[in-house]
Amino acid sequence: MVEPGSPPPGLDAANEHHALSTSPAPAAAKTPLAQAANPLHGVTLEAIVTALAAHYGWDELGQRIAIRCFQSDPSVASSLKFLRKTPWARDKVESLYLFMLRDVKRSSPTVHNFPPPRG
Repeated sequence: MVEPGSPPPGLDAANEHHALSTSPAPAAAKTPLAQAANPLHGVTLEAIVTALAAHYGWDELGQRIAIRCFQSDPSVASSLKFLRKTPWARDKVESLYLFMLRDVKRSSPTVHNFPPPRG
């Protein structure tokens, strides 16, 4: 009988990580179709931070997300370093980026491609 938390029979502690990393993906994993609909798919964190800084400016960005890398001597490099290590802050930045995309889309005029009137 295998004890809970111990590796399956035939695996030692050195191979445990490898066995876990090659296990099948959970059912909730995103499919390629779902990834294609994800607006963050293929967008780098650097591009997100750069777009937010260009759209809001560092002062407003520091007010919207109260983290020191946006408030004290902000730069893209220092922000990336912090955000890559801090999942909760990265989630906030990604959420603000998605909000910005929706806001820009909402505020842009609607373009209709109706055919010209018949004359």
